[in-house]
Amino acid sequence: MLRPFPTFTTDFTAHTDLKGPTMNTLFATTILDNSTVQPAARIVTRTRQHDVGAVTASIRSEWIKVRSLRSNRAIFGLTVVAGVVMSWVLATFVKTDPYEHKAFTVANSFMAATWLTTVLAVIVGILMYTSEVQHGTISHALAAQPARWVNVAGKATVAAGVGLAMGVIGIVATFLSGLASGMPLGETSTMPAVAGWGLALTTMAAVLGVGVGMIVRHSSAAVSTALVWTFVLENLIRNMAPANVSRLLPFSAANGMLGIRSAGDTTKTLAAALSSTQDALLFGGYTVIAVLVGTALLYRRDAE
Repeated sequence: MLRPFPTFTTDFTAHTDLKGPTMNTLFATTILDNSTVQPAARIVTRTRQHDVGAVTASIRSEWIKVRSLRSNRAIFGLTVVAGVVMSWVLATFVKTDPYEHKAFTVANSFMAATWLTTVLAVIVGILMYTSEVQHGTISHALAAQPARWVNVAGKATVAAGVGLAMGVIGIVATFLSGLASGMPLGETSTMPAVAGWGLALTTMAAVLGVGVGMIVRHSSAAVSTALVWTFVLENLIRNMAPANVSRLLPFSAANGMLGIRSAGDTTKTLAAALSSTQDALLFGGYTVIAVLVGTALLYRRDAE
């Protein structure tokens, strides 16, 4: 006696995973002769809320990486040394501001090392990304967190904190060294505002470094590019370009935030200088652009 073929029925039902409320699951179930139900497929998707919640974990991960890099400890030590040496040199050898022709005091020289701290903060930000590329761990980080913007947000947040800490350390080291060298305290009423602009600069500088690192990707090339631009190319451009153009350069904006002048400044460049707020917005614009371009390249390179 011939038996009839069994009938198949497919039922697609959307469920919410109780163990992970942010993950939607789709089960395809097959019913064979009204017997037991067997799962045939399961598709897992991420939600925007899940990605946003992962930023905290990314920040913790980036903080661990920053602490594990020996180069960062060396750079922090160099920040302290730079503050102490700069203050000691001004108190012992220079003594008088060559531009303002005023005697150096702690109040008008405690930011002397912040410009160098800014450059070091850029280098720290660069190494936060390029060191992962160099050691091959970036692929593991991207595999663990497929949302690329979460990785960028974690790095940028930690970089901002590191840049702020470097600024504080550099200022404190310069201030204490100035007092220890016998330099007079001077007028202190403007110190909080000046320190605030300096800390904003070092904070943004580290984030700028992350963007530069994502664009260049190679540690030596990225650091060399940053140093050559800062110490050579920008000075050449500043000397040749009109004052209305040279004031738009990133480290011209850095000088404006710190209230310092470079050796190449002239009467025209000083007259065309932007305000501290405008310089902060300009440097912040460079920072945002670098991070956005680096993020776009991160998505594209991973797709390739």
